[in-house]
Amino acid sequence: MTELLAVITFTLFAVVSPGPDFAMVSRNSLMLSRRAGVLTAVGIGLGVLVHVGYTVLGVGLLIQQSLWLFNAIKLAGAAYLVYLGIGMLLARPGQVADMTRLTPLSDISVLRTGFFTNALNPKTTIFIVSLFMQVVQPTTSLTVQAGYGAFISLAHIAWFAVVALFFSSDSVRDRLLAVRHWIDRAFGGLLVGFGLILAAASQSR
Repeated sequence: MTELLAVITFTLFAVVSPGPDFAMVSRNSLMLSRRAGVLTAVGIGLGVLVHVGYTVLGVGLLIQQSLWLFNAIKLAGAAYLVYLGIGMLLARPGQVADMTRLTPLSDISVLRTGFFTNALNPKTTIFIVSLFMQVVQPTTSLTVQAGYGAFISLAHIAWFAVVALFFSSDSVRDRLLAVRHWIDRAFGGLLVGFGLILAAASQSR
C-alpha cells in the first residue's frame, strides 16, 4: 500500500509540473482544435509507455549508469523540441491570424507529435527511471509494475486532456484570437528554450 501511494503521489506531482508536454498540448488545443489537443494528450500517454517499457525491461538501469547514453537521449530530445519550436517561430503572421489557412494536421500527425514530445523528453526518463529504481521494490511482480505503468500513462492522458479542454474552450480561445500569432511564437520560443536548456545540461555533465 505504501508503494502504491508513493507511485500515485509522485506521478501526480510529475504530471502537473510544466514542461514540453504542457506547452505542446496547450498550443495544439488553442491553435488547432480540441480534438487535436486531446489526441496530443493521448500521444503523450503512449510516449510514457515507452519509458515504462524500457525501465521494466532493465534498460532504465543502463541509462542510469551510462552517462553517454543518457546525454544522447537528452540531445535527441533537445533537437526535436528545437525543431518543433523553430517551426512555430517561423509561422507567418497571416497564416496564424487566419485559422482557415492553417494546414490541418491528421489525427496520426497530432498523435505522433504528442508521442515523440514525451518519448524524447528526458524529464520523463528521469522520473520513470527514478520511480521504478527507488520506489518500486525489486520483489514487486511484473504484473503490478505494468499496472503502475498503465496508471502513469492514464494520469498523463487525463491531465493533459483537461488542459486541452480548457485551452480549446470558446471563452479562452475568443479572448486570444487577436494575438494568435504571438501565442504561437511564444510556445515556439518555450520549446526552443526547453531544447537549448536540455542541450546545455547534457554538455555540462
